[in-house]
Amino acid sequence: MKKGRKRAALIISVLLAVGLLSGCAAGGEEGAPSSAEGDVTLTLLSDNTQDALNSAKAMIAAFEEKNPNIKVEVETRPGGDEGDNLVKTRLSTGDMTDIIMYNSGSLMQALNPEVNLLDLTNESLMDNVMDTFKPTVTYNGKIYGVPAGSTMAGGWFYNKKVYEQLGLTVPETWEELMVNNETIKAAGITPVIGTYKDSWTSQLVVLADYYNVQSDAPGFADDYTAGTAKYATTPAALRSFEKLQEIFNKGYLNKDFLATTYDAGLKMLVEGTGAHYPMLTFAIPPLVQNYADQIEDIGFFPQPGDRADDHGLTVWMPGAAYIYKNTEHPEEAKKFVSFIASPEGMAASATVSMPTGPYVINGAEMPEDVAPAVKDMVPYFESGKTAPALEFLSPIKGPSLPQITVEVGAGIKSSAEGAEVYDKDVEKQAKQLGLEGW
Repeated sequence: MKKGRKRAALIISVLLAVGLLSGCAAGGEEGAPSSAEGDVTLTLLSDNTQDALNSAKAMIAAFEEKNPNIKVEVETRPGGDEGDNLVKTRLSTGDMTDIIMYNSGSLMQALNPEVNLLDLTNESLMDNVMDTFKPTVTYNGKIYGVPAGSTMAGGWFYNKKVYEQLGLTVPETWEELMVNNETIKAAGITPVIGTYKDSWTSQLVVLADYYNVQSDAPGFADDYTAGTAKYATTPAALRSFEKLQEIFNKGYLNKDFLATTYDAGLKMLVEGTGAHYPMLTFAIPPLVQNYADQIEDIGFFPQPGDRADDHGLTVWMPGAAYIYKNTEHPEEAKKFVSFIASPEGMAASATVSMPTGPYVINGAEMPEDVAPAVKDMVPYFESGKTAPALEFLSPIKGPSLPQITVEVGAGIKSSAEGAEVYDKDVEKQAKQLGLEGW
């Protein structure tokens, strides 16, 4: 019996010693680093465009230099519908990265943020974010993201050398733009570059027209969200589709516009084989990076309306960085997102990515050597002649718009037919979002 008790006591002592050692290994001595402060690897999902990747990697490098115990690995996704579907699929299957670079505005709201994204409303990292941006990443009163870049605008890039060669001036009305296109076409140059192989680019004539829609129908965004205003029955909104159809009807597009890519479109613009390219100003960084010697030849103007006395710019807020709600490293992810939403983060991005408009981070400044096309935007910001794109005023943006604008822009559907189909597409999304009035 005594030998048994001694043997049992010895075993218990050994087990206790092992337990104490295990406890020291897990928690460490007082003041030692906790597991939250140990080496951690975060994953980040980025758009696969050259500029998005360069910007993400520059911010990661600057962050890791200040935080050597946190590493950030980049995964990529395609743009357009394919990329949107991939993000939604990965969220639904639980196979998402710790941090997601994605759109702000209506596309963010379609991600079911309350289920999938980490609430950042009361985090101190939001202190650097300007109030003008916050509504674009807000859902049911909670804020889910921080700006990951600068603002941008939708409008028309143009080749200054072509304009100088043909004696053209920047148009202030749609009619003036069409007159310019006739002159350009007569000179044997493509007036309007179409890159519908990348279907998302076909939307720009419709989307960039929103300043003009709001000018002519000031209550459109609210009525549209409430389900009482439609594209097909609101003349100012239908006009956006009519402009797209007119470009095709008058033969202003390059012959291979259905097979031409975004990258090829930028090359046409720079080389002057195409005079105009309806596009977002996020094209400025790749233009600077790939065509630095020609960047002075590229200008930018808003999509004109029908009245010369009210000429303004449709503005897009930057995309955002979000944290996956089920991340295993929430504190480290917040630390990285906080760096993104800082002047240092924007400065790091600016070393490789030319700003496409003003920043929405307090204290962040644009570099002095911004492209001429960015400078072309400044007067509209200074005079207040800007309007947010519709997707930042309403949660509704039908997912089939790129396909519809390809059809209208290629003459497959009329502008009226395209608007009607889009209204039906919008109705489906509004019902999915549970909006009142639908």
